[in-house]
Amino acid sequence: MDTQLIRAVILGIIQGLTEWLPISSTGHLKIAEKALGLTVPVLFDVVLHLGTLAVVIAFFRRDVQKILSALKILDFRSDYGKFIPLIVVGTIPTMIIGLAFHLFLENVIQEISFIAVAFIACGVMLFFAKVGREKVDEISFSEAFLIGVAQGVAVIPGLSRSGLTITVALLLGIRREKAFKFSFLLSIPAVIGALALTLYTESKALAASSLGLAEIAVGTVVAMIVGYFALKLLWKTLAKGKLHLFAFYCWAMGVFLAVALCLHFF
Repeated sequence: MDTQLIRAVILGIIQGLTEWLPISSTGHLKIAEKALGLTVPVLFDVVLHLGTLAVVIAFFRRDVQKILSALKILDFRSDYGKFIPLIVVGTIPTMIIGLAFHLFLENVIQEISFIAVAFIACGVMLFFAKVGREKVDEISFSEAFLIGVAQGVAVIPGLSRSGLTITVALLLGIRREKAFKFSFLLSIPAVIGALALTLYTESKALAASSLGLAEIAVGTVVAMIVGYFALKLLWKTLAKGKLHLFAFYCWAMGVFLAVALCLHFF
């Protein structure tokens, strides 16, 4: 198999597996770049995220369709219509925090030492997911805002977007099915916004991809297939009340990176 094609498949697997499992896709991609000498071209990164975004929309297609139908008639009182203002409220802190990190801390949060700490912190958050007392079916605006803050902070490599948002929701007492659904519906505008920012700030780099259309297509399809099953695995794990088990993986990654740094592996 062509080296570039293998590279695309590896990146597609990493993206698909880690984008929705609570183990940080950006953290793993940065590690892959450093350890394997892989560089993720901007165009490839954009297309990969489009692929995983398509997975979420497909997974929650009925919910998305009903929300769009409610939006079309400006219905904000039905069960699905209520999601619209909540998603808007949750997106605001995500956007502000994401832009702040991009403008002022972009270089700092890319350091392996920072990523190692972030993995350990993510593990701590995930471990506390098991103490959440699920008793709330409705999400308030303040709760949506806090979940949006968690999503914004998760721009840091090593922190998981799905892990933080679902954990915060559970700690707020929101039932797991609602937490799971809101977390991923909230991710849709966030991913679209991140892609728009990338297209705007990296427009010149988009044409400089070292991967051809075939490699990009293969990597994207791999990311979509793996991502779909990763999303199903996440829901099954959450439904069984075992989300906190991912904490041990995050701690292991954090310790591994710390040891690798001490041994000057990176």
